[in-house]
Amino acid sequence: MMLATIALILGIVFLALSADKFVEGAAITARRLGINPLLVGMLVIGFGSSLPEIVVSLLASMEGNTGLALGNLIGSNISNIALILGVTAVLSPLAVNSSLLKRELPFLLIVTAASSLLMIHDGFLSRGDGALLLLMFLVVMTWSVYAGLKSPEEDKLAVDVQHALERHVSTGRALVYLIGGLIALVISSRLLVWGGVGLARELGVSDLIIGLTIVALGTSLPELASAIAAVRRNEHELALGNVIGSNLFNTTIGIGVAGLVHPTEIESVMLTRDLPAIAIFTVLLFLLCSPIVSRRPSITRNEGILLLAGYLAYYLLLFLQTGHHHSLL
Repeated sequence: MMLATIALILGIVFLALSADKFVEGAAITARRLGINPLLVGMLVIGFGSSLPEIVVSLLASMEGNTGLALGNLIGSNISNIALILGVTAVLSPLAVNSSLLKRELPFLLIVTAASSLLMIHDGFLSRGDGALLLLMFLVVMTWSVYAGLKSPEEDKLAVDVQHALERHVSTGRALVYLIGGLIALVISSRLLVWGGVGLARELGVSDLIIGLTIVALGTSLPELASAIAAVRRNEHELALGNVIGSNLFNTTIGIGVAGLVHPTEIESVMLTRDLPAIAIFTVLLFLLCSPIVSRRPSITRNEGILLLAGYLAYYLLLFLQTGHHHSLL
């Protein structure tokens, strides 16, 4: 158990560091090649925030550990909304002003509902389901880029991101970050999957539980750090945008690729507990940020506490059900 635990911890630490360097290298290289800053912001940086979850789930799926793969993606989405936005809102209430967020939140609601329904209706994640989710990703990103190019507000944000990324980093160093970060990302993800599966077997719990808890929390740590940093700089839109973007990528690309690589039957407990949980948290986020509910949409400190309470309640349920399962054995 000690070896698996060490592998898990090292995997999480190096995953966060390698993902950060990969994103920095990719963003700077893309801008030096003349790629539109909006595309860099939405695709490279947006994808980068989900890269740990996607790579871990891809490797887990390739090895047949689909419980860990799906648990990591669903658990990360829950952590992003309930833990990360809960913590950041308690530190500083989050105002919602950007048209980007107001446009992408309905997309998040739609893809979350679609992915859940695809798995619930037959209890199976097929290659067809995976292909449909990837197609949804292409539709969402095409529309977002088209709308963003017409919006001066988002072009300005993208240019700000560009300037922030190009702090005295040469093209050569950016390429080293890009290639080295990618190699380290794959190695650390492999270490994390190996440690997670090993720990699950040692503890006598399912891969799904390890994916929903330890692995999901570990792959969400970069988003938590960046969200807190954004709030300290009073960049509320960035904190919210990272969470919405990450969940969009996790749901469409992450689950989509998992379905393509290793079609699998969905554990019944995921159908009755985990998919409804992410649906509830996503609807709650939509309502908190929607002008339908408030003329000045925001996530207040009290609402942040509510999100954290929901997060703790969900993990208490996991703990109680896992304990009950062991008592039956």
